[in-house]
Amino acid sequence: MSSSVQALGKPRSPGSGMAGQAGCCSAAALQRRLPILAWLPDYSGQWLKMDFIAGLSVGLTVIPQALAYAEVAGLPPQYGLYSAFMGCFVYFFLGTSRDVTLGPTAIMSLLVSFYTFHEPAYAVLLAFLSGCIQLAMGFLRLGFLLDFISCPVIKGFISAATITIGFGQIKNLLGLQDIPRQFFLQVYYTFLNIGETRVGDAVLGLVCMVLLLVLKLMRDHVPPVHPEMPPGVRLSHGLVWTATTARNALVVSFAALVAYSFEVTGYQPFVLTGEIAEGLPPVRTPPFSVTTANGTISFTEMVQDMGAGLAVVPLMGLLESIAVAKAFASQNNYRVDANQELVAIGLTNTLGSLVSSYPVTGSFGRTAVNAQSGVCTPAGGLVTGVLVLLSLDYLTSLFYYIPKSALAAVIIMAVAPLFDAKIFGTLWRVKRLDLLPLSVTFLLCFWEVQYGILAGTLVSALILLHSVARPRTQVSDGPVLILQPASGLHFPAVEALREAMLSRALEASPPRSVVLECTHVSSVDYTVVLGLGQLIEDFRRRGVTLAFVGLQVPVLRVLLSADLKGFQYFSTVEEAEKQLRQEPGTQPYNISEDSVPEHKVALLKA
Repeated sequence: MSSSVQALGKPRSPGSGMAGQAGCCSAAALQRRLPILAWLPDYSGQWLKMDFIAGLSVGLTVIPQALAYAEVAGLPPQYGLYSAFMGCFVYFFLGTSRDVTLGPTAIMSLLVSFYTFHEPAYAVLLAFLSGCIQLAMGFLRLGFLLDFISCPVIKGFISAATITIGFGQIKNLLGLQDIPRQFFLQVYYTFLNIGETRVGDAVLGLVCMVLLLVLKLMRDHVPPVHPEMPPGVRLSHGLVWTATTARNALVVSFAALVAYSFEVTGYQPFVLTGEIAEGLPPVRTPPFSVTTANGTISFTEMVQDMGAGLAVVPLMGLLESIAVAKAFASQNNYRVDANQELVAIGLTNTLGSLVSSYPVTGSFGRTAVNAQSGVCTPAGGLVTGVLVLLSLDYLTSLFYYIPKSALAAVIIMAVAPLFDAKIFGTLWRVKRLDLLPLSVTFLLCFWEVQYGILAGTLVSALILLHSVARPRTQVSDGPVLILQPASGLHFPAVEALREAMLSRALEASPPRSVVLECTHVSSVDYTVVLGLGQLIEDFRRRGVTLAFVGLQVPVLRVLLSADLKGFQYFSTVEEAEKQLRQEPGTQPYNISEDSVPEHKVALLKA
């Protein structure tokens, strides 16, 4: 890649520091809402060349993947293509990452299959409602809510989803029919019907997997191009790079050609994709009711049927997209605006529902292709979007001959890298307690995805709350007991602190004074203040003292405002120990504003 292209992403590339200027002036605020204004004025011919190559590479990847992911979602194949182009155009205007591509993904397709009952009307309505929720979160700047879903929960969900998606394609890989979609039943009936495997599908599927693996390994080991290389070497390098990057399209085209060859002879050993609706999708409002043979299902009933999907789908879509954006922004040295990303994906899903799209999100695999292809701006997405529209308009009749086993191979090879087997060993070494939310999420996601995510999040929250309620406390024993909480003091921790002081100081013989070293305590609430007041009184009744050291200004201000009787504050532990041992020369501060150290008086009055 040339130096001029490598320099992109510095002053004016998408996401490179816009957030810091937002709000300073109207132009900066407009750039934050329309990030295209930050990079379009500097757009160059070299950028156009790199964006075109990257967009073409992603387009050749997304078309076969979209057809395959529609199968995962339980929808007709054309719905995968309907979902693959709107994000390209919306992100061109609103995206803050030059690398991210929005479209159907394996994880999102799996979630859609859980909550839409393989009914396109439900899938399109879910896209609309998810987009509205994501837009609202973006405008209200609620992106921080995603921080409450911990990494072990995410890893557990993705690992379970990878197994679910991968195993779900075994039936297509082997040409098996009438296999249920529920995971445990799927496993049972797949092994039960293994004897009905179609040899043609199994052989073609395995050949496609091997070809995809070989092409991926070639892509990973292609040496970089150097300007001093001969033109012939550079040309061959470009051909290899193109073939390995577009390996999904190449392998699927090969499989379709094989299937067509058999069709000409009158013998077809493969299960084919079959008829796909031709042409572009009609532009229409999402279906707010569905007419069936048993009557009309109202909008309210459809919402009730989707249930937890209205929370799980938009949240996981945001989580996946922002995680991808931040990963590549960090790798390529620029920044993204998380709340603007919420707006971009929300508008993509809302507008996508007008063209029969199901919910989409950021794709890690296609974003990697985009980045490795040297994309410079989100303009690369325009090429991808146009390529998808052209395939819908002109190529759908050819998709008839694509064997389902080839698409299954594409899906399996796409999701296999998502399974992180090392995470279990990593957590065992780093923090074993985090294995609990990971395992809970992982196991329950095989039953119901929403239960797995919810249970894992609750376990993570309980672990967090336990650390808040029972903060670790460093204890220095001696005539005067010194207690130093390792973290903040909040109302759940008061009782634990009280029990520690009672058992170590007041129930000792004789009772001992205590110094509470509060360097790490940055805030206290009213319950904590009441608890400390009761402790001071308990110590006074036993003829000993509870003193405080290292109080930060906000905490000191609160305790002064509470006017606790017998409250004693010292600037250092040494001073407190001298006083509490009744050694001369040091007096506790008389806790009034006049006697608080001058540098803290100024802060207290601030």
